[in-house]
Amino acid sequence: AADVCLMSADAPGGKLQRMLPWLALALAVIFLDQLSKIVIERTFEYGDTRPVTGFFNLVLTYNTGAAFSFLAGAGGWQDEFLTAVGLSASAFILYLLSRHGQQRLFSLALALILGGAIGNVIDRIVYGHVIDFLDVHWHGWHWPAFNVADSAIVCGATLLIVDELARVRR
Repeated sequence: AADVCLMSADAPGGKLQRMLPWLALALAVIFLDQLSKIVIERTFEYGDTRPVTGFFNLVLTYNTGAAFSFLAGAGGWQDEFLTAVGLSASAFILYLLSRHGQQRLFSLALALILGGAIGNVIDRIVYGHVIDFLDVHWHGWHWPAFNVADSAIVCGATLLIVDELARVRR
């Protein structure tokens, strides 16, 4: 009877089962991203800055563009475009997870990127912009403000590079 419950990795249920931990991680990223943005929105006015350390502030700002405010001044069409890109990338990542869910580092990277992409897509759909609030600076130089979703995307992209370098070495 126990054999009946076991599924082949290639069976549709097996693929879903392989994806579940990665989908749970992506959902955790989305939850943390959206929760942090709600907290910032409720405690800050737009443009407010609160120093945390000598190199880190919390600041409420909005980004209508992509990374580093790319396309922010494009006149409005970029919102729908970037939403479509985020949704398309998410669909492709789901496909990759269904095929490669057993590859831990690769799937971890994809799950982080998926959670970050969806977190920012939610902002675009709900608010018409992405909420950013993490501000890193050094001697008057400020990195563009970012959020938890952006951090997850960068960590995921870094892990993809690490995974590929490890694969090439094998």
